[in-house]
Amino acid sequence: METVNYTNPEYFWNRELSWIGFNERVLSEAKDKSLPLFERLKFLSITASNLDEFFMIRVASLKDMVHAKYTKPDIAGMPPKEQLKEISKRTQELVAAQYNTYNRSLLPALKKCGLSLIREHEDLTKRQGAFADQYFEDNVYPVLTPMAMDSARPFPLIRNKTLNIGALISKKDKKGKDELEFATVQVPSVLPRIIRLPEDEKGNQAVILLEEIIERNIGKLFLNFDVVCAYPYRIMRNADLTIDEDEAADLLKEIQKQLKKRQWGEVIRLEIEDKMDERLLKILKAEFAIKDEDIFAINGPLDLTFLMKLYGMDGFDEYKAPGYKPCPVPDMQTDEDIFTQIRRRDIFLHHPYMTFNPVVDFVRQAAKDPDVLAIKQTLYRVSGNSPIIAALALAAENGKQVTVLVELKARFDEENNIEWAKMLEKSGCHVIYGLLGLKTHSKITLVVRREEAGIRRYVHLGTGNYNDTTAKLYTDCGILTCSARIGEDATAVFNMLSGYSEPKTWNKLVVAPIWMRDRFLHQIEMERENAANGRPAHIIAKMNSLCDRDIIAALYEASAAGVTIDLIIRGICCLKTGIPGISENITVRSIVGTFLEHSRIFYFFSNGQEEIFMGSADWMPRNLDKRVEIIFPVEDEKIKEEIKHILQIQLDDNMKAHILQPDGTYEKIDKRGKVLVNSQDYFCREAEEKSRRTEEIGHDHIFIPAEAPED
Repeated sequence: METVNYTNPEYFWNRELSWIGFNERVLSEAKDKSLPLFERLKFLSITASNLDEFFMIRVASLKDMVHAKYTKPDIAGMPPKEQLKEISKRTQELVAAQYNTYNRSLLPALKKCGLSLIREHEDLTKRQGAFADQYFEDNVYPVLTPMAMDSARPFPLIRNKTLNIGALISKKDKKGKDELEFATVQVPSVLPRIIRLPEDEKGNQAVILLEEIIERNIGKLFLNFDVVCAYPYRIMRNADLTIDEDEAADLLKEIQKQLKKRQWGEVIRLEIEDKMDERLLKILKAEFAIKDEDIFAINGPLDLTFLMKLYGMDGFDEYKAPGYKPCPVPDMQTDEDIFTQIRRRDIFLHHPYMTFNPVVDFVRQAAKDPDVLAIKQTLYRVSGNSPIIAALALAAENGKQVTVLVELKARFDEENNIEWAKMLEKSGCHVIYGLLGLKTHSKITLVVRREEAGIRRYVHLGTGNYNDTTAKLYTDCGILTCSARIGEDATAVFNMLSGYSEPKTWNKLVVAPIWMRDRFLHQIEMERENAANGRPAHIIAKMNSLCDRDIIAALYEASAAGVTIDLIIRGICCLKTGIPGISENITVRSIVGTFLEHSRIFYFFSNGQEEIFMGSADWMPRNLDKRVEIIFPVEDEKIKEEIKHILQIQLDDNMKAHILQPDGTYEKIDKRGKVLVNSQDYFCREAEEKSRRTEEIGHDHIFIPAEAPED
């Protein structure tokens, strides 16, 4: 038989273009008129913040490659220069769609519900104009620092992501001729960007953006000049840190030094108002050394992330989805201490449907418990006022051995994590920064406790960060266990992180970067062999992103052998569906809903033995080869059934699921004649029902999940 090359570039989608497709799916939620209006504002805001990060990291990285004359193609056969060309085209289309949605759909809808967003300061009524001018005098003028550019003053440093107003100003020279100069002023981020104006006679509300108030009064900043024109602009700089860990004597100091460089990295994107004066634009292009394809002329306000603040305005609750309050964990609705509950059985956590409080309480109770000897934890991203950090500090102050791995290289959380690391060290914690050249992305907490039977280890393992804020917004899973074999592995993980001692074997945990890739490939190969031998074979994998060539090639080979493969992938997917003889048995769905799908779950039928793993890793090269990641087996039969139920409901989702088509587009499911299933709403209702039943019949109940709805 002819050998098939499953790594043929024709069988892969480009990673970056796939990501743009994900952001288009988020935008589709902003377009969805069946959603409450303010929820649509929120989704549009998310598309803008997503795009910012995409440019600062992914586009910046590609530009670095082009500058370095790196021409190696990606798995889809596209060299960096070709990728940039396609990205420019697709992102220009995406931005046009964003503002089309904003101008033609959201603004008119806001006006109908009694809220007008004044687009230009010329549209203010006399009363509103007087208010805006007074607001400028009282609040804005004292904060502003106008900067001019002339022979004595060079072009000023424009900071990354800041909103600015560029102006052409003129005055008469000695010969009486008009002399044009460039000037700029930063729109201060310390002031609210959305300014509420006085209500009209009918009680309708109106708001205006801060930059419009500044534009209206900009002449007051240049009293000896005539302002010829003034327009907002915004730049995006390369924010991809380059850290040589081999040469860095102190990683913490090196990262602090690199963070400052983000403010003067290469300009990779310039946003301008589409009506900007050509003379002004020419100056900006020259000073930022930017090409036309990286300039975005925008019909509307720059930086749509302000819509998240608009979402938070008081008085419009009827245009927002009702807030969801996470429910108690069914197995923990008791007054017993947390260690007693964990000893009874492994405890499954499903956030945000179940509260994150048990994870916080696990560390808090360990910090206070006189029998606890040591606490060890990895931290990747934590909240601004983290109760877990406070508990770890308290534990150290109480004399316990506390070891915390703080990942300093967690992108855009570097400064936050540096502050936490310093605070924990002051409290007496032993703080480590991980392994050379690797990010530590695993989510694990180990508590060592002295008990009558001897030393017992309690472990929390999860798919998401130890962040009590995002735990209300992201879907994640975890378990609390006192399994002796997992406890031994947890100790080995921290010994590896702090002492570089790699165990030769593991009891239960699967750890990257050394062991995980091979384990996943082995699991996929076992399913392929079963299918090839005529036995049932099935893989279900849920993750954030899939772009590893070897994993995808293995999935293709398994599919060709007859394995049924269902993939639930929120974001990037480089795998192509519907390739004849290769991926006809593979389906890919992306669920975009109220919560950010974040959990990683891997199911293998295993000839009826059904193996399930959860953990911190996506199927991406960086997760499998360049990070310390952990996946863990689910062996408790009750928890296994719960996870299979979760996967089935997500596969049944026909309201928020988008299905990957052979041409690379994603389409919503035709719902005609079907029972409607929104998996996130389903889990909310189910968690509430579980909690209610538990209160009624006591914590020793056995909950049988509701059957998945039929099509």
